[in-house]
Amino acid sequence: MPFPRTRATTTLAVALLTLGLAAPTAAALPEPALRTAAPSAPSPATVTVTGEGSATATPDLAVLGAGVEAQAKTPQAALNAQNKAASALLKAVRGQGVAERDISTENLSLSPVYDYDDGTSQLTGYQAAQSFSVKVREVGRTGMVLQAITDATGTAGRINSVTFDVADPAPVRARARKAAHDDAHTKALQYARLSGHRLGRLVSLTDVATSGPVSPPWPADAPPGAGAGVPLAPGEVRTTVTVTAVHELV
Repeated sequence: MPFPRTRATTTLAVALLTLGLAAPTAAALPEPALRTAAPSAPSPATVTVTGEGSATATPDLAVLGAGVEAQAKTPQAALNAQNKAASALLKAVRGQGVAERDISTENLSLSPVYDYDDGTSQLTGYQAAQSFSVKVREVGRTGMVLQAITDATGTAGRINSVTFDVADPAPVRARARKAAHDDAHTKALQYARLSGHRLGRLVSLTDVATSGPVSPPWPADAPPGAGAGVPLAPGEVRTTVTVTAVHELV
């Protein structure tokens, strides 16, 4: 007794022969392709090092923190006294050849003054103050500018700080960066050789720079006229750069 499936297969074969095609056999049928993931390349070994470099320069700029303070019974009287002292300070600084662009007000204040006694406070007056930043671009004249400020302001004058720096820090920073880079590269080469590798490409490089302007000590309660008797030593300005470098090892 014929089976329906056999008739269907025979009919298909006849139809294929009529079209000039061969009927596929079971052996000729394509098998499902096996897909395998390509093995990923191993990540290269790396070395991370830190390098440090410093460079120094002779200061060509002095930054003075100077100001005036005045006390009086009333706010207006204190402000008037402060204004007079501040005007004298500015006139003295300008008389020393300091340019307007190098003089700036840093702070201005007017506040009450209290006298505290046995847990109680009593208003005794008011204090007005103004502070300035003064840049002296001829470092050798710094002492003369200080003397002019203290002579002009009298007991109201204040010298808060003297800082020596360089007007253009770019060259000294560039030298510090090169020194830091060379230090890091030397360390990376050594570690590569010690581990039996060669130094490969640079993967990343980061840096941090710090500058150290020279700040001679200046007592906050220095008496007026002290600038004439205090010798100033500008010293040198040091810039330090720290770099972190990551290299491949091959």
